Amino acid sequence: TYAPKLILLDISDISCIQDVAKEILNCYGCVDILINNASMKVKGAVQSISLELDKKIMDANYFGPITLTKAILPNMISRRTGQIVIINSIQGKIGIPFRAAYAASKHAAVGFFDCLRAEMEEFDISVSTVNPTFICSYHRQPAPGNWEASIWK
Repeated sequence: TYAPKLILLDISDISCIQDVAKEILNCYGCVDILINNASMKVKGAVQSISLELDKKIMDANYFGPITLTKAILPNMISRRTGQIVIINSIQGKIGIPFRAAYAASKHAAVGFFDCLRAEMEEFDISVSTVNPTFICSYHRQPAPGNWEASIWK
């Protein structure tokens, strides 16, 4: 039995993910199951969402999970065992109005993890994509002109 260890990680901050993965592997030696469950979304018309926000959503929902997965993957491959799960969204399969950045990031994640699943079969590593329908998540009411406050986390 291992004592739990709290490690804070902002999944949209790609620069710190490698260090966090090293810290986890140094502490426990391996990761048996990696569950990518962090997500960010924003609601708004395409023309009203800044490119900066599009990139932040893509970092949190696509680049963050794949960066963490790639950091943990060599350990799983060397042990020839492990399971990787991405909790994604039905919007990774279909797009709906006013969710373009979110849907795009979730579509990208589906594509990546589908390819990874095929590649990891020879190493006996399981890759699962879970695409639930709509989830009620934490939301802050935005102040006028404050796009960061309109992000759902």
